[in-house]
Formats: sequence, structure tokens, C-alpha cells
Amino acid sequence: MSIRIPLAVVLSALLAATAAHAGPRCTKAPQSQWLDQKEFQAKLREQGYQIDRFLISGPCYEIYGKDKDGRKVEIYFDPTDGRIVKQERR
Repeated sequence: MSIRIPLAVVLSALLAATAAHAGPRCTKAPQSQWLDQKEFQAKLREQGYQIDRFLISGPCYEIYGKDKDGRKVEIYFDPTDGRIVKQERR
């Protein structure tokens, strides 16, 4: 006996799984409206962050490093205004 699963059900499950692993949606603004990367990183360092890795992650700026208390962090920022969208401390 074989089970037939409608294609729409399979596609819906795949889309849901992909969305669950996607990062946050920080902005819809074009990159021309984003803060300058180097200036933004300099401001973060002034605030006490140690940046080990800085990247553009989809529509976000993302850092891996340490906060001012020395705790490891992974933080997603809205690149248009610098606000924290998602943060994980370890």
C-alpha cells in the first residue's frame, strides 16, 4: 500500500521548514539607505563590543563577538538605524 501526499502539502512543509531556519527580517529598505558598515562597527566598539565577525546576513548587519561584560554574543541589527532586532548571549 502506498501513501500519496499532495504536492501542495509537501511544498508547504518545505517552506515552513525553510522559514523556521531563516534569520530575522531586519529591514526592507534598500542598501543605499543602510548605515555605513565601518562607522557602525566603530560605534559598536565605542559601546564596548568586541567584534570577532561582522557580516551582512540577508537584510541585517550581524556580529559575533563579546559584549561589554565579556559575554559571547550573536546580534542582528537593523542596518538603517542600528537597533537590535535579535540577540543571543552565551
